[in-house]
Amino acid sequence: MSAPIRLFIFDDRIDIISPGHLPDNLTVEKIRRGNSSIRNPILVSYVAKGLLPYHGLGSGIKRALELWPRIEFSDDRDGCLFTVTVRRVPWVESPRKSASRSADPMITEQVAGQVAGQVAGQVPREVVRLLGTFRGEMARSALQEALNLKGRANFENRYLKPALADGLIELTIPDKPNSRLQEYRLTPKGRHLLHDVGKGKNT
Repeated sequence: MSAPIRLFIFDDRIDIISPGHLPDNLTVEKIRRGNSSIRNPILVSYVAKGLLPYHGLGSGIKRALELWPRIEFSDDRDGCLFTVTVRRVPWVESPRKSASRSADPMITEQVAGQVAGQVAGQVPREVVRLLGTFRGEMARSALQEALNLKGRANFENRYLKPALADGLIELTIPDKPNSRLQEYRLTPKGRHLLHDVGKGKNT
């Protein structure tokens, strides 16, 4: 239908409302299983020519659900609307940290391949972003640069120190914390959290 798609963002969900309903004999259950109906043969022809990335016909919804299972679909044929509701996970301030810094009211973001960051449990989004930048052992300056952060104090107070306090990262030279050769690495706990976040799980 020649009408705009509407996007509504709330604290607990995102609603995407598209005019029209599922075409042909498609149902919500069928698209969840990967069934599809080609509606734009010109676009498909570009895929066949290798001009557009291709992950498999009908695979988009399945891949979205694998990354974020909290997605609901509603096919309203009478009202001629198709609605997708993406449930959001609120960020919760850890009581241990609330005394030292104010709570951030923002809802955390999802990791989409790389941490942008869905937050599991009480881990702030800044910490999850930090975990996603690790490539082996890294110096503070390299981590700060990877996050594109200018202020050292801000980086240490909001990213580095909370991750250390929660045991998600560790020093490579623990007996010399101020060594110029000091680097940081993920702990097993940090790797486990990062894995769960990437799978769209809560801890």
